Amino acid sequence: MRKNLIYILCASLCLVLASCEEAPLNPQSQIFDTEVQYNEFDEWLNTHFVEPYNIEYKYRMEYNESDKNYWLVPAEYSKAVSLAKLMLHLSLEPYDEITGSKDFIRAYYPKMIHLVGSAAYRNNGTMVLGTAEGGLKITMYFVNSLQLDPAFLNEYYFKTMHHEFAHILNQIKPFTTAFNEISAGDYKADSWNDPENSANAYSNGFVSAYASSEPNEDFVEVYSIYITNDEAYWNSLLSAAGTAGAAKINQKFEIVYNYMLNSWNIDMHELRDIVQRRQGEIGELDLDSLN
Repeated sequence: MRKNLIYILCASLCLVLASCEEAPLNPQSQIFDTEVQYNEFDEWLNTHFVEPYNIEYKYRMEYNESDKNYWLVPAEYSKAVSLAKLMLHLSLEPYDEITGSKDFIRAYYPKMIHLVGSAAYRNNGTMVLGTAEGGLKITMYFVNSLQLDPAFLNEYYFKTMHHEFAHILNQIKPFTTAFNEISAGDYKADSWNDPENSANAYSNGFVSAYASSEPNEDFVEVYSIYITNDEAYWNSLLSAAGTAGAAKINQKFEIVYNYMLNSWNIDMHELRDIVQRRQGEIGELDLDSLN
């Protein structure tokens, strides 16, 4: 049996060699080493992202950086330029302004922002707005659908960016476990997006349906939703929550507020004012040129 196996292998090898002799290799390599041609935008990114913040802004489609579980398309160049300027204005510079320097973002913000042009959809039909990997990388989806309406920008980009950044801060300095007890027993990891749960999120003490998935998401949703919306929006949210729901949301907010103030010396009221003022300045920004 063993001899027969050896003979079969030898015969197969001969066939392979014969085959190789009959079909010589194409002298032109079929494996291409793609060279990236750096352009004016790359130089602008080096000046505004890499040098001051040590953040790499990846707008070209790269196979190794993309999630293989979704069908995705690259970000359009013009949308990548506009979003880069908006990210500076609405996501990075507000922290510079409140802390007085670029050191806070340089020290703690993810070192890579990765853009994807299309949306990514889960099997349950929900859209992935953004992902963070180990505190080192944030991926933003749906870039090619960019609109300059503040509500749209917050829904699809900036609430997510503040949300993911808060996760990173929590990993460095954990928040009190007292937060977890406020809605203990009400979290719905597998059914947070059910229509009934979504409709009752406020009255159950959550600022969004996704906040009801688990305590860590609850914490960062309170943070990101508060600073990206104005006082009128927050008050309407509390009103819609009713007495019991609003009481829980206010308890959570107090913990989130004190955490940011005591752990990071950031007053969320002041940060919200900065973000809201900057949102009002969107129409004044030149989002097309690289000045």
